[in-house]
Amino acid sequence: MIAITNSKFFDGDVLVTDHTVFIENGKIARISQDVMLGGCKVIDAEGGYLNSGFIDLQIYGSGGKLFSAYPEAETLKQMDLDLVSKGTTGFLACVATNTPEIVWESITAAKAYRTEAVGFLGLHLEGPYLNAKRRGAHIAEYIRKAQLDEVKRLMEHADGVVKMMTVAAELQDDEVISYLLDQGVILSLGHSDANYTEATAAYDKGFKTTTHLFNAMPSIHHRAPNLPAAVYNHHAAMASIIADGSHVDFAMVKISQKVMGERLFLITDAVTECNIGPYQHQLSGDKFITPDGTLSGSNITLLQAVQNCVEHCGISLADALKMASLYPARLINTHGQTGDIIVGNSADLILISEDLKLKRVFARGQEY
Repeated sequence: MIAITNSKFFDGDVLVTDHTVFIENGKIARISQDVMLGGCKVIDAEGGYLNSGFIDLQIYGSGGKLFSAYPEAETLKQMDLDLVSKGTTGFLACVATNTPEIVWESITAAKAYRTEAVGFLGLHLEGPYLNAKRRGAHIAEYIRKAQLDEVKRLMEHADGVVKMMTVAAELQDDEVISYLLDQGVILSLGHSDANYTEATAAYDKGFKTTTHLFNAMPSIHHRAPNLPAAVYNHHAAMASIIADGSHVDFAMVKISQKVMGERLFLITDAVTECNIGPYQHQLSGDKFITPDGTLSGSNITLLQAVQNCVEHCGISLADALKMASLYPARLINTHGQTGDIIVGNSADLILISEDLKLKRVFARGQEY
């Protein structure tokens, strides 16, 4: 059994400073003021913050290879180990709008790797069923309207490994949306030109979240409310946001968190440098761009996103940490297994210093 002493962690908004967290068989076994530590491997947190490991629901690559350029189990393993080392103990590997062959190969790789995964949770297909008007860095020739037969073949091949899909709801038939919802796929409204009525209707039909708020969608307009206004106003719809200061100004991150509260969560949308395939990314300063200069993925970790929220957006540390752990866990329905520090949860934990530097990482109770 492992005993983590002298840590502090948030129970809701309350900072707990006098409890020991015990880990056994990969789970949080006990949280108490017990000072009887005989037989335990004791880890002194030295006053640092203990938090559930971060969960990134949209990331394209980490550790050197872009997944869609190298759609192999080995790429997922590389991403997995690299992300865990940076404090992200759960993630969805993202595949952008691409050829049917690449999407198929990505699903095959995900199925091959999932049995040995550490933090890999499945795939997020960002496309191809988008609105070309709001394609962003996605390739127009691959964007198309969903056809039910094609979607069924894809889901049958996926065998449950596709967990989330970004879809432009305003262009799709109801039968496709209903089928995907019946398959348990989390639908995210994104790369969409939906107006306020269309976006609200999508959330009411079962779209649970929104892909990278403000990016690849119309801007808020006071006389023509649209997608961002709809998610602000909806009682249940969530949204991800990229808190890097390039994709979204920090002032808008701050405003969005004030409006949305627990419905807003962090993603990185991170890519790696890549010079092959249809999606090529070049590092330009602190962000990635495509060869034609279009802003593409970010160059941050979730811990850096949390740091940015605290340092530049006026968001409390308690809220920023939940935006990277608890709230995404709720969306993908792993709350009660991951996302916060409660007895019975998987021991996916990170220890960070008072100045928010990563000190230790545990995934399923094992230190990495």
